[in-house]
Amino acid sequence: MIIKYGGNAMKNPQLRRAVAAEIAALRAEHLPVVVHGGGPFIERELSVRGLTSTFKDGLRVTPPELMDVVEMALCALNKRLSQEVGQAVGLMGRDSELLRAEILDPELGRVGRVTGVNADLLRTLLGAGITPVLGCVAVGPDGEALNINADTAAGAVAGALGQGIVFLTDVNGVYRAYPDPASLAPHLTRAEVEAGVAAGWIAGGMIPKVRAALDALERGAPFATIASGMTAGVLAAAVRGEAGTRITP
Repeated sequence: MIIKYGGNAMKNPQLRRAVAAEIAALRAEHLPVVVHGGGPFIERELSVRGLTSTFKDGLRVTPPELMDVVEMALCALNKRLSQEVGQAVGLMGRDSELLRAEILDPELGRVGRVTGVNADLLRTLLGAGITPVLGCVAVGPDGEALNINADTAAGAVAGALGQGIVFLTDVNGVYRAYPDPASLAPHLTRAEVEAGVAAGWIAGGMIPKVRAALDALERGAPFATIASGMTAGVLAAAVRGEAGTRITP
């Protein structure tokens, strides 16, 4: 089971520790792999240094002079989260080429597209009862670091392992008539998602979330669930398909 833990859902330390305990509890029935982002933590480190960044199509433009700061911020968060999960090891995508990538778009700088996942290493760790906690910095063809969008990285890992994925984010799921809570869709197929985007009831910030879910399915994940990481106790229900929106092929 792949758990993508979003940066905005990680800002509250007390909530983050509660979710980390829920991830640890999953080990009774599943073999979890955690893939995390860290946008707010990157922003804080940039601010301390008087640096700013811009975004293009939802991706952080990462020139070489910012890449070191991005990697440092994610590494620190990675170790903190792995400690909170317990019986875990914090790794970056550069470790043993866990994530291999190529430049996505030269205009984005050191931003990459995942081209390979070291699934054997992840399976070895899982077989030893250790939970991998993976930060989204990959190694490029030149041996240097590339910044990877956490949603797409998590989808690549899910596909490589053939496992379902839960995207813990800052929303409860996909709504057919947002913000009416009664319109939350518990299940959608790929075709329904595409139709929702075309019709406009999937819009705005939800579009990249469902695109990441569809990308995970395309790579081989059997399902992708979008659920809230802003409330303790949601993860186990989302894994069972009882919370959030589960998207299937």
